[in-house]
Amino acid sequence: MAKLSINEITTYRWSFEEDVHQYRAAGIESIAVWRQKLSDFGEEKGIELLQETGLDVSSLLWAGGFTGSDGRSHQDSIADAEEALRLAAAMRAQTLLIYSGARGGHTHSHARRLMKSALSALCPIANEYGVGLAIEPMHAGCAAEWTFLTGLEDTLDLLEGVGNTTVKLAFDTYHLGDSPEIVARLPNLVDQIATVHLGDAREPPSGEQDRCRIGDGILPLAEIVGALTAAGYNGYYEIELTGVEFEAADYGELIAHSRDAFHQLVTG
Repeated sequence: MAKLSINEITTYRWSFEEDVHQYRAAGIESIAVWRQKLSDFGEEKGIELLQETGLDVSSLLWAGGFTGSDGRSHQDSIADAEEALRLAAAMRAQTLLIYSGARGGHTHSHARRLMKSALSALCPIANEYGVGLAIEPMHAGCAAEWTFLTGLEDTLDLLEGVGNTTVKLAFDTYHLGDSPEIVARLPNLVDQIATVHLGDAREPPSGEQDRCRIGDGILPLAEIVGALTAAGYNGYYEIELTGVEFEAADYGELIAHSRDAFHQLVTG
């Protein structure tokens, strides 16, 4: 059965504590935890709060930057990802979200080598903790600061090169859903998908991410969810909404709308 989760980025202005209590009050059973919010609240307190409320953790976001594009060394970024894995295991998160880092001054092939090197170091630790690694490619229109993986093919090639089932794809409809053939391809991709991020858009990404409410955009979300369901996907669907439209949004209403829109998608 499909499982709904809310990514804390969606409720940007709320604190971690508010997110946990408000999601639970809205009947949401899972949360995608943002490390920054959890750190601000306190990791130990946050984990205790999750246990008290019974809210499941679909994923922890994020770790990466293995190309050095954020100023850290390759080894420092790996050490940070190891710490993130420890934290993910402590809160029983299913996956840790991974962004490669921008290509920067590297050739594409060298950026891939850095990414593979990091994943090779992290896979044994992830296996030990029982946490999956979910790599998210992003649309080229808004990927510049986050990742050199801007297409599905590049990401699948990387997964094949790593050759470890601990590492899978974070499939974000905002970044990948506008491809004409994507719905037809999903049955062959489902075994490689760790988690699905649900976002909608009124136009293709250009610059900052500018999502819209589920169902208000042009992406074929019903067809995507239908194809995933038919192919046997039973993992998390994480609502991820960010952009100008949500800067002053009523988060309570937004969560309720997202919950209802999701149920409509999965029930047809």
